[in-house]
Amino acid sequence: MLTRRTFVAAAAAAPVAAQTRRQPNFIFILADDHAGYVLGCDGNKKAHTPNIDRLASEGTRFAANYCNAPVCTPSRQSFLTGQLPHAAGVTVLTTPLDPGKPTIAKQLKSAGYTTAVFGKMHFNRPAAPGLHGFDHMLTEGELTRAWQKAGGTELPSGTVTKTLPWRPFQTPASEWLNAGNLPYPRLEKDMRSAYLLRRATEYLTENKDRQFALWVSFQEPHSPFDFPVGNRKFTAADFEAPRVGPEDAWQIPRIFRDLSEEQKRGIIAAYYNSAEYLDRNVGGLLDQLKKLNLDENTVIVYMADHGYSLGQHGRFEKHCGYDPALRVPLVMRWPGHIRQGVVTEFTESVDVPPTILDLLGAPPLPVQHGHTLRPWLEGKRPGTVRDHIFSQYSENEEAFLRTKTHKLIYCSGRRKRTDGYLIDNPTPGAYTRLYNLQADPEEFTDVSAQTPKVVSHLKTLMIDRFRKTHPDAVNEPPRANPDDLLNFYVRPRDAPAEAGA
Repeated sequence: MLTRRTFVAAAAAAPVAAQTRRQPNFIFILADDHAGYVLGCDGNKKAHTPNIDRLASEGTRFAANYCNAPVCTPSRQSFLTGQLPHAAGVTVLTTPLDPGKPTIAKQLKSAGYTTAVFGKMHFNRPAAPGLHGFDHMLTEGELTRAWQKAGGTELPSGTVTKTLPWRPFQTPASEWLNAGNLPYPRLEKDMRSAYLLRRATEYLTENKDRQFALWVSFQEPHSPFDFPVGNRKFTAADFEAPRVGPEDAWQIPRIFRDLSEEQKRGIIAAYYNSAEYLDRNVGGLLDQLKKLNLDENTVIVYMADHGYSLGQHGRFEKHCGYDPALRVPLVMRWPGHIRQGVVTEFTESVDVPPTILDLLGAPPLPVQHGHTLRPWLEGKRPGTVRDHIFSQYSENEEAFLRTKTHKLIYCSGRRKRTDGYLIDNPTPGAYTRLYNLQADPEEFTDVSAQTPKVVSHLKTLMIDRFRKTHPDAVNEPPRANPDDLLNFYVRPRDAPAEAGA
């Protein structure tokens, strides 16, 4: 039985209907680095996201949705394939997805959908028709070249904008994280996301009479937190940098240690401006759907690949296991079919593929590590409700497991960090951290030494998730202790295997 806290349902909303004469269209709107807490509908009074908030009010919002990897490529290929990153074969940033892997796009294509993707997808290979099941593709490199060729309006002399090109880790963090809160040197109509929206609209117009499945992937609010000239809603004065816990100081990556309080506030303001710009583009896409009379028979999913830390624990990044980096927005809307409400139980991004295929009447993926969320969309409680969430950051040989009461962070400590977020020792050694989320929701105090039974239980759950999904589980070392088992599983198979590499 649903509780009010678990699912706040609108009385007039209808359940998912039986199969209609024609299955609905589908649009997956994907954001980059959009943290779940930077949404008005999540209770953030400073966030200005009216269009995403409206989408959420018209459908179901999953308020406790967590990504399965706090880094772009592994996360994106995980929810494209329906498999956890270690099973999808993509656990580090530069790995391309095997073209032979089953994907939700391939399943939808087999069900009669014409498929297309516009925007950032981190496939790490040139776009080509048919790749990963997409009939039409305009992804990173191709999109950027086409946008640059389209050109833009010359700005008035003296317009202050950010420095280009963007050079992360080569220039001070204050510059590549846009602490100056400066706009990108283009008017709104000439921005890359505006171009992306125009191309997606052209596709919708050309295919409005066909059954389509369209991915629209915006780059915002990823650093350097782009927003157009003349659209700076927030300033540094609007924010305070989050407090840093007593155990955080030595863990703060070197690149962030010299940031002043003013610079930190400027970075936060730039992020919020970029998120507000993202929201306007989401609104533009929703408006185009309505103009084309496609909004009533189109399933929309809005999600981000992962979250982002805006000064929590002294970090401005996502490559860690704290909640700001792991919790992401997830909204689903299908007017007249999906209930209006909020689900507060745990879900994972890997639950999205089986849900999409279930809703659209497409065949399931041959391997699915998630569960369909369709019962929630019908206002029912599923037979299986997650009691924990699992995520991994294999670049640093870390895995994370969160229950309602505790968070476990495990790291082998064997790999040199090559992601730019060095602390002091490139190979810090193994560590296990446990946070009591009821007493310490900001994850400041490690209580692993005080509660070994909880640590043991969560490690058992973590090993179980690996054991049930990892392709190398058959080679698990016999009679190994829990830490040795975790060390076996957290090592990325798509990166140099030697310790310290």
